[in-house]
Amino acid sequence: MLDIFVTAINAILPIVLLILLGYVLKRAGFFNQPFLKAGNKLVFNVCLPCMLFINIYDGMKNFYSIRWDVVLYTVAIIAVIFVLGLVTSLLATKDNNKRGVILQCTFRSNYAIIGLSLVERLGGDGAMASIVSAFCIPLFNILAVIALTVFVNKEEAAKDADGNPLPPASKRRAFLGNVKKILKGIVTNPLIIGVFVGLLFVAARAIESAACGFISEENLPFRFDNQLKFLYDGVSYLKNIAQPLALIVLGGQFEFSAVKGMTKEIITGTVWRIIIAPLIGIGFAVLLSSFTPVLDFGPDVYPTLIALFGTPVAVSSAIMAGSMHNDEQLATQYVVWSSLCSVITIFLTVLILMSAGLVSV
Repeated sequence: MLDIFVTAINAILPIVLLILLGYVLKRAGFFNQPFLKAGNKLVFNVCLPCMLFINIYDGMKNFYSIRWDVVLYTVAIIAVIFVLGLVTSLLATKDNNKRGVILQCTFRSNYAIIGLSLVERLGGDGAMASIVSAFCIPLFNILAVIALTVFVNKEEAAKDADGNPLPPASKRRAFLGNVKKILKGIVTNPLIIGVFVGLLFVAARAIESAACGFISEENLPFRFDNQLKFLYDGVSYLKNIAQPLALIVLGGQFEFSAVKGMTKEIITGTVWRIIIAPLIGIGFAVLLSSFTPVLDFGPDVYPTLIALFGTPVAVSSAIMAGSMHNDEQLATQYVVWSSLCSVITIFLTVLILMSAGLVSV
């Protein structure tokens, strides 16, 4: 048990220390708010898309290596959590500005930053984690755009600029405008673009391999990481700074005082993100793998499930909430409190699964 405890601590503590470093540096005056906002934008718009692109390009050698059982399970569970989170958000508050933020917190984890780091620390299958990211990160962002648009715009679309009810024809036009806004938010999302470009390069590599008689990747006449090595290395540098920079910036954003009047909503969303979601996502996997022939997940899969369902809400969720006219203060509190409390819940999850032989570092 002591060995399991030490291994779990070694897996999680480096992530916590980087977050703590950001918090200390902010309090020591090294960071100010404009720097943290700029750092957030740099991570979200540049570094994370580069990281996702490299992870998919390096991790997904071809489309035949995809573990479809893992992909379909994770996508299905995210959809289930989204539906349950929708019900929770409707019951938790009557404020439409808060409902979308609560809903986003229930299903959207910090898989891109903390999650992928955690998979590496837990000795999970990095290639599988990259493949899962190709499906789940776009899904997270698509559902986030829907969640942050549907409630606020439903309220706004029913009124004109003076607050008066709109006639039916104007409501229809407002509804169409709302749909266009959702679609635009999905198409222009940097993380989705990073995943999409990575998949395009994998597809191009597969087409080239087929055209050359299905030769091995090492013998392909054109490889992005060979013929365009200067570009590949440049993107890789940005990928390498994505996780540490994001974790340090996250620590710098920590504010431990809950906003007055939000206690109920903060507790609801935080409990969902770090307790209920991992119980559903990991618990069903254990049950289906142990007692039914439906799934056959081994120690190589569970680190990815911990990273996908057990990590705190994504840092970019607060940025998106503010830019889409939702309650940014509540979204920021979710980032802070779910990140802080998840240190304990992730450790306990790892400890339990290691004791059961489902995680082996």
